[in-house]
Amino acid sequence: MDAKSLSAALLELEDEINWDAEAMLDRAVRLERQARLLGNELLATRARLSQANLRMRAGDVAGAAQRIWKVHQWAVDNGARQLTARTHLVWSNIHRHLGDPAQCLEHAVLSVELLDETATDHMRVWHRVKLADALAFSHSIDAARYRFEQAERLAIEYGRQDLRLAVLNNFAYAEYAAGNHEMAERVAQRLQRHAAEHGFELDASLLDTIGLIEIGRGRYAEAERTLEACIDRHLAGREDDADALPEYLLTLTRAQRGLEAYDRAQASLDACRSLCEERELADVLVRVHQEQAELHAARGEFAQAYETHKIFFTAFTNLHSRQREAQARTRQALFETAEARQEAERFREQARRDPLTGLRNRRYLDEQLPGLIDTDPGLVVAIIDLDHFKRINDQLSHDVGDQVLVQVAKLLETELAAICKEAFVARLGGEEFVMVLPGRSVARAAAEIDGIRRAVRRYDWTSLTRGLPVTISVGVAGLAETESDNVLSLADRNLYAAKHAGRDRVVHRGSHAAAA
Repeated sequence: MDAKSLSAALLELEDEINWDAEAMLDRAVRLERQARLLGNELLATRARLSQANLRMRAGDVAGAAQRIWKVHQWAVDNGARQLTARTHLVWSNIHRHLGDPAQCLEHAVLSVELLDETATDHMRVWHRVKLADALAFSHSIDAARYRFEQAERLAIEYGRQDLRLAVLNNFAYAEYAAGNHEMAERVAQRLQRHAAEHGFELDASLLDTIGLIEIGRGRYAEAERTLEACIDRHLAGREDDADALPEYLLTLTRAQRGLEAYDRAQASLDACRSLCEERELADVLVRVHQEQAELHAARGEFAQAYETHKIFFTAFTNLHSRQREAQARTRQALFETAEARQEAERFREQARRDPLTGLRNRRYLDEQLPGLIDTDPGLVVAIIDLDHFKRINDQLSHDVGDQVLVQVAKLLETELAAICKEAFVARLGGEEFVMVLPGRSVARAAAEIDGIRRAVRRYDWTSLTRGLPVTISVGVAGLAETESDNVLSLADRNLYAAKHAGRDRVVHRGSHAAAA
């Protein structure tokens, strides 16, 4: 694949709602490999995010958490806004799995705030749906309702009737989960009308939502018919999630129990139990035990109901313990990855600091200056050199010389910060420093820097240098007076002029190079 084809293939994974996690994960791994062959790090990172998302969908939440930090850091460092927005959406779902509504909501909000002109129509709709889901998870159903309605309007505006169907499904389920069964039914009816008007066949997941709402409204016969159609659709299509059919059978059992069709309910529950044991679905199996106890009680088999309830309670306790352990592992993975990220950021910061003075270094200057030159026509730079520094090293020692450099650095940084908080000073090496000041005329900057020169000269150096003076010479230049790629060269020439004129002075184009 070329980069364009590979990007389109990744977009199919990113903007997919229906999941076949295992097959899609395999595809995402292959796409990352192809992106690396192309040397395209953006496409490779997009593929890694898809892998994290699919691992989470497959139940490996800790594995997803371990991968998400690096993807997020790369996206932020490289200004990949769309990728950053998608990262926060996956992060939101990770925290939903962890049962952390606050963090789930925080990342969902960020996933919407980061949407810009690069976002796909799918993202504009779906990120708002997931924000609504997060709000509902946080028990803020009124705010969730507003976001669902907003997402639906956008789906209509973009002509994405398929997405509108998905919006209405999540909307209906959120109302049902909040106990608003009448409102849930109204949304579900809109969902069904929309599907009929646009020729959509209701898939199994949509029918399951409708069936749950019908049970909530006490319409068990309708719910049984809906769930039977749901299971037929599921068996006729692809099997994406291992727990899908057991979930549908469990919902069907509840409808049949409501109808007092206990034999049919028991048959549905037995089929559900068999699948849970075969597929090791501990979460669903706990609810199978609970439903079995309810079914025994409905038949008047209270002794069996009591015994089954004890089985349910033990299974529930064990499951809850395993879930806590899984959550702890995931939180540990998040913590360890965050620690690694902080350590990397610490090393990154250290690599951009001068170890002696603590100032920014030449590497930092080389990274920052091009961007500042591109965006600030009023940028001024000044190159600073200590006068007769070799004499200090030779007569007093290199250790004293280092102490002088450290003190000069403190004076430069402190005095510059008092002038302009956005400015910075860096050590170029040896006894040479550079100052970068934004949004100034050269004359104004030169006058301000001359005040810093005076502060260095006035400092009481007696105890450190035993009477040897410490002064600086400065060459100043601004973008307004030269080409952008010559600004440092012009400042350096002005520094040479300051040295040649007698040192301890600030020189810029048009100045008289006189010390004061």
